[in-house]
Amino acid sequence: MSSEHTWNPELYDNKLGFVAQYGKGVVELLQPKAGETILDLGCGTGDLSVEIAKSGAKVVGMDLSKEMIEQAREKYDGVEFIVGNAESFVHEITYDAVFSNAALHWMKNSAPVIQAVHRALKPGGRFVAELGGKGNVESVVSTITDVLTQDYGIDADQRNPWYFPSLGEYSSLLEQAGFRVIYAVHFDRPTKQADGEAGLSHWLHGFAGDDFFSDFSQADKEQVFEKISARLKDELYADGSWYVDYRRLRFVALKE
Repeated sequence: MSSEHTWNPELYDNKLGFVAQYGKGVVELLQPKAGETILDLGCGTGDLSVEIAKSGAKVVGMDLSKEMIEQAREKYDGVEFIVGNAESFVHEITYDAVFSNAALHWMKNSAPVIQAVHRALKPGGRFVAELGGKGNVESVVSTITDVLTQDYGIDADQRNPWYFPSLGEYSSLLEQAGFRVIYAVHFDRPTKQADGEAGLSHWLHGFAGDDFFSDFSQADKEQVFEKISARLKDELYADGSWYVDYRRLRFVALKE
């Protein structure tokens, strides 16, 4: 839900569909029930919002990207999708649960996000989420940083759109906001990309292109993505596919 990142819904759905596929495990952790009200925070194009709604829960999907919300509304009827800022949202209703998959690490100013979630929940309500944890895509970020610094004289740290916290860091933020963390795990999940040789390039276009390479032309992006791919091939490419070095943080926290 980064305000600086421009999302391409077609690329997201067609080439980066693993986001929703892996997110189904977080839906299982949520255990939605009929009659509950649930907010899907950073819902993207709505695939997991609809998955949650199959339980009979009333789901509201919210994302900062107008393009993603438009795509979600086109794809699905029966679920409410709204544009909203996770740092400052106030809704007329309170929720039994707030769910989030692969979105919180785009929200570098995390304390107000967690506080807004706490306000939005009923007493005893649950916050169930997965985000990139400490060390997530570290090989990719390190290579991007090296290429930008050495070849272009660019400070990549200033362009990095992500916050990948440790389990302890994020648990502390949750506790400070009034949550009780009842489950938390930090785990490795090498993540297979679609389209063989082109898989890492799709990933870079979808997740890194508008931030690290915001002032690059399309042709220059293609060139630098080829360079990054060449440097990472021995480490992340196997059996005809790219496996990006994901490391995830997953938690359940209750509003006390």
